[in-house]
Amino acid sequence: MSERVTNWAGNIVFGARRLHRPASVEQVQELVAAGGPLRVLGSGHSFNRMADTDGDLISLADLPRLVEISADRRSVRVDGGIRYGELAVRLEEAGLAVRNMASLPHISVAGAVATATHGSGVRNANLATTVSSLELIDGTGRKTTLTRDDADLLGAVVGLGAPGVVTALTLDVVPSFELRQYVYDTVPRASIEAHLAEMLADGYSVSLFTDWTGLDANMGWLKRASELEGDWFGAHRADGPRHPVPGMPPANSTDQSGEPGPWHTRLPHFRMEFTPSAGAELQSEWHVAASDALAAIDAVASIREKVAPVLQVCEIRGVAADELWMSPNYHRDSVALHFTWIADTDVVLPVVAEVEERLAPLHPRPHWGKVFTTAPSALTAEYERFGDFQDLVRRYDPTGTFRNPWLDAILGDVK
Repeated sequence: MSERVTNWAGNIVFGARRLHRPASVEQVQELVAAGGPLRVLGSGHSFNRMADTDGDLISLADLPRLVEISADRRSVRVDGGIRYGELAVRLEEAGLAVRNMASLPHISVAGAVATATHGSGVRNANLATTVSSLELIDGTGRKTTLTRDDADLLGAVVGLGAPGVVTALTLDVVPSFELRQYVYDTVPRASIEAHLAEMLADGYSVSLFTDWTGLDANMGWLKRASELEGDWFGAHRADGPRHPVPGMPPANSTDQSGEPGPWHTRLPHFRMEFTPSAGAELQSEWHVAASDALAAIDAVASIREKVAPVLQVCEIRGVAADELWMSPNYHRDSVALHFTWIADTDVVLPVVAEVEERLAPLHPRPHWGKVFTTAPSALTAEYERFGDFQDLVRRYDPTGTFRNPWLDAILGDVK
């Protein structure tokens, strides 16, 4: 491939022969019908080789933008290449919103959904749960639409790119709303130990950030509908704007003044017009049952002398349970521990493996698009509908058009 294509962080250089940028669904069908191997490249915000291939890559970024609001204003149909930041502006203009967003508005809707990406909030499920229908091109080039009346939808939504190319999605929407954002410095360990569940529920979206150099959390970020005054569980209000990653410019972050603002300017941590997070980084994330959240924090704290030197920041947040077969939150209210590592794979991977070893008794489920080393057999054992997902992939991609080594390791022999 003459064009050097990397993921967002630059730690993955894709090995594809060609990168295609179809401008229509019909062109996508033609590419798929010509045979694989093929993989779809979203916004590139994954940190492993799930989107890699020695065949051809397909980017949907050039599909015509589609933001089609239903007559009852309860759903919106969007194209497979749109990003949340683009969609949010269009929805706000119509007086509508999605219920939640991830930390970054830069990611594509289809890619976020396929990997069960989430925002924060113990009452908010991951972003894929808002999908009421999927339009995809299966492994034969056939266009298929799945709705909530189809049993396969629950398996295909968090599909890891395996059932087909998602060219359009329909999402649930709600009336536009406003939120305030507050940041508090130094959340005491004693408060976390005594009140963690209460903390994570004290807002529409709540995140704790720590660099693991100590047992206190460096910051608490709260996105709330109501005003908040005074201290927060022993933490003091920040005296100015903050960035989640130490040393990064606060101007890149969303408003923390406590003033109300439109949902899409408060729910993400980062502003669309700036580089999100740190840029040069690796990321990992593990989900455990909400009831095991403090045990998970203690497990990481027990090796913090190994974690802290290779870490930029760790975020702790709640996610509500769902019904999606391959979601880390399947049938389990969860707390996610998200790690933004330094951009050095050789030194980070041994620490990732040790974190996984410490968390193993708590049955962690990693984020599909991030760095993990868990053996596939141990990983898939955590998903009770995994056999059904294998069957779904077999039916939608019978010849393995969308397979790659990463999927082969996860799925095993489904042909």
